[in-house]
Amino acid sequence: MLNWGYRDYDLARTKYLLIWGCDPLSSNRMVPNAINKFGDILDRATVAVVDPRLSAAAAKSHEWLPVKPGEDGALATAIAHVILTEGLWSKEFVGDFKDGKNLFKAGQTVDETLFEEKHTNGLVKWWNLELKDRTPEWAEKVTLIRKEQIIRVAKGMGKAAPAAAVWLGPGPVMSPRGAYPSMAVHALNGLLGSADNEGGTLRNPKVPTHKLPGHGDKDKEIFDKYMDGIAKDGSKKPKIDQRGRKNFPGISEGKAGSSVITNNVANAVLAGDPYDIKVAVSYWANFNFSCTGTDRWDKAMTKIPFYVHIGTNPSEMVQFADIVLPAAHHAAEKLSAVDNKGNLHAHLSIQQPVVKRIWDVKADETEIMWLLAEKLKAKGFPNIYDYFSTEFKDPETGKTPVSAEEFTEIAVKIVSAPVWKPKEPLKGDKLDGWEDCKKKGIYNTEPYTFRKLWGNFPTETKKFEFYSETLKKALSAAAEKNKTTVDDILEASGYLAKGETAFVPHYEPPKRHGDNKEYPFTFIDYKSRLNREGRSQNCSWYQEFKKVDVGDESWDDVIKINPLDGQKLKI
Repeated sequence: MLNWGYRDYDLARTKYLLIWGCDPLSSNRMVPNAINKFGDILDRATVAVVDPRLSAAAAKSHEWLPVKPGEDGALATAIAHVILTEGLWSKEFVGDFKDGKNLFKAGQTVDETLFEEKHTNGLVKWWNLELKDRTPEWAEKVTLIRKEQIIRVAKGMGKAAPAAAVWLGPGPVMSPRGAYPSMAVHALNGLLGSADNEGGTLRNPKVPTHKLPGHGDKDKEIFDKYMDGIAKDGSKKPKIDQRGRKNFPGISEGKAGSSVITNNVANAVLAGDPYDIKVAVSYWANFNFSCTGTDRWDKAMTKIPFYVHIGTNPSEMVQFADIVLPAAHHAAEKLSAVDNKGNLHAHLSIQQPVVKRIWDVKADETEIMWLLAEKLKAKGFPNIYDYFSTEFKDPETGKTPVSAEEFTEIAVKIVSAPVWKPKEPLKGDKLDGWEDCKKKGIYNTEPYTFRKLWGNFPTETKKFEFYSETLKKALSAAAEKNKTTVDDILEASGYLAKGETAFVPHYEPPKRHGDNKEYPFTFIDYKSRLNREGRSQNCSWYQEFKKVDVGDESWDDVIKINPLDGQKLKI
């Protein structure tokens, strides 16, 4: 089930919650909702947590699986193996053998024609290519999780299905070779029939919003009126992050070359490939703190002759700025529309200034952009100003902006208009115009409709893909673009899979730096419940309250070690 972004989970009805590589009580888009529901979940359901670190959720859970860092794919495929050999997959969602006899036996291949699938694609292919050999005994050696616990968790999930939600966070998959562990973990939702189902994991409910002028598929020609030859030519050139090359196919939503490769920008800048960057502007970014290999970012930022930083507070990245443009704080000083989802609803909130700005700060995405457009116009480059002042029209009055403040409000009104000025009555909250929208501050959709994706998944087959025709098409397109083979694309990208295995969730050993004998431990960082994507750790209050994380200390750094390793080292 393809999804680029956060999911929602039916926490009120789940009977088994498997939290994998994240802590919903500490860091997610809907932390208060998770905290509110967690006590009830512990009372009526089983909670298992896969995380090398004893997180807040792990400390409360019934099952803690401190997997060896990077070996999540081994654990996921072993759980899938048990679900199939024990006959615990969802017959309603996945399908069954035609004669009703379970032929999934460890080490044995299965004739694909003997299984009749319903809403999934390629289960038997997945078994034959990968799962038949991924036994709990094999996984115990790789993951350091005892086979008895692997079997117990797999059986518990199978018996609770389809009300069994697998909540995957970025921890185990935002790393080299992380795509396939991600697929393997999410595939469990398909096996259990919990995908888009009650008690399970849900694709995003959406709030009706309007795109800004020129951003919709029907009005892209608007941009053409304001783009000169340089801009039109530049938009067709390779991206600075080198996406689309054979070592960075960058697949998003089933399309190669469509996702960002942010952490590679530092390498591209240092190599001057594809461009020798002379000027850079960033906002809401602190890559010198939040990305791996921070020394690369320090060197890259040193190389850029002129850098402008837009942000709310001092940071590692701002130290390299030639000009700092202080941004208004989104929660207290800025007018904006923010969409979110959780608790089976999607939400659109109108964030509004609640305090008078103490300093000379401006809204990053609107006011600063308007002021830059004014200065560019004064220097003979009116394109952006003309676009802002002509195409942005107030949905109520038709008025166009003449100041940064008006531009901000009109932009927010355009985006949010479908909820306070709908063409047809909405099924969710009722808002009576813009002023009522501001007064109430939020719009909530109607409750999520379960199973609406069954038979209509956003994949090539319209099914939940265990054997992914969608990935096959994207990798084949990347290979064709680079005049090579899919196997070569995978090898250049650092993956080990060959042939058909590339199109199923499978185990890939983690890519590791350093000699195992010299560096026997694997270091991983984790996201504090106070972190906001690397933008808060330099605030004094962050250091003061740092102890809110299990085992952490205020104003200090703490290294945590697996208890078994601690015993061996007599720590």
